[in-house]
Amino acid sequence: MTDSRRSGGPVTGRFDGAPRPVRLGVADLLALGSTGLRTRPLRAALSALGIAIGIATMIVVTGIPASSQAALLTQLTALGTNTLQATAVERDPPARLPESAVGMVQRIGPVTAVSAVGNTRTLVRRNDQLDALDGSGLTVLASRLDLLPTINARIRTGRWLTPATANFPTVVLGSVAAGRLGIVDLPTGQPAPQVVIADRRFTVIGVLAETPLSPDIDRSVLVGWEAARSELRFDGHPTVIYVRCEESQLEVVRGVLAETISPERPGQVVVSRPSDALAAKRATEGSFSVLFLALAGVALLVGGIGVANTMVVSVLERRAEIGLRRALGATRGQIRGQFLTESVVLAVLGGLVGTTLGLLITVGYASWQGWPLVVPGESAVVGVGGAVVIGVLAGVYPCVRAARLPPTQALAAG
Repeated sequence: MTDSRRSGGPVTGRFDGAPRPVRLGVADLLALGSTGLRTRPLRAALSALGIAIGIATMIVVTGIPASSQAALLTQLTALGTNTLQATAVERDPPARLPESAVGMVQRIGPVTAVSAVGNTRTLVRRNDQLDALDGSGLTVLASRLDLLPTINARIRTGRWLTPATANFPTVVLGSVAAGRLGIVDLPTGQPAPQVVIADRRFTVIGVLAETPLSPDIDRSVLVGWEAARSELRFDGHPTVIYVRCEESQLEVVRGVLAETISPERPGQVVVSRPSDALAAKRATEGSFSVLFLALAGVALLVGGIGVANTMVVSVLERRAEIGLRRALGATRGQIRGQFLTESVVLAVLGGLVGTTLGLLITVGYASWQGWPLVVPGESAVVGVGGAVVIGVLAGVYPCVRAARLPPTQALAAG
């Protein structure tokens, strides 16, 4: 067999011993990219600090306003942004709402709670020695048991009506009614005070705190629905229906409420308009801290410029290293990968530190103010993701410049 190479004949095909570029693994690339950070830790720390401040600023200026907004929305919700009231139109003789009105309203889909009170048209006195015609400007109302959660009311002292006490002559006083009747507190271990309604004695079992949503309740004496029927000849027709519904569907519920309560005579039903607090709440939800986000963007930009500057200086200082690696067979792609990885690692470290710092500041400030903690999850994700993007953008020019350095020029500069 004749060897063409020995005989001087033409050599065809590829020489198997030719060197081929070696692809670096992820671990090798990370180790190589972090070399500059390990050899110049102070410069790397200061550059990462710029990214960290930008990311922390972004999280703080989104988390703190979000927590403040949540606290404000909670306060506005407490003012009844999702409540409506329905009453009979005032006329002579007075119109009456159907006894079945509460059950009908409960069938409206977005409605979450319904309750009602009915005027018994009787007077209350502290005792039977007072003038029977002097009711102290108070109203005696028959009340359903679910009234308190529907109007966001609470007991100040004593207890609320129960299925047992609601059938007996017991009452709960509104805050103003308690003051006018001289019943400020209900001491434990002592006989409960009594009031006189229509010549019948009723035992006071509770006093309500002030009810901002329903000031009429503050000036009322509340009797159980069934006790009002049996003791005060109450006819069972509600005079005020309180409706709580999904806030987004408030206008829809208001539009069908009158027809639902009184299908035959909807014109005899007056429905309150949505609370002014609802408009304020929606305006608050729609507002956005553009200035704060702009400041965060500027902080991120400054951090990115810092990383880019660090990488450019690093390329200039390490020209000898670049030339030596190129002379030993490193390709341009490997040089680019080294400096781009270094830039990304630097930015990611700053992003992680900035995200942690921003979260700690937001949690601390919200706790100090007593606000509900609200940290938009996208802020943390955008923080680290933004750091990666900044690292890539900041490292593009330095890594390209490093890869284009001729080995002889780089070694001569070193």
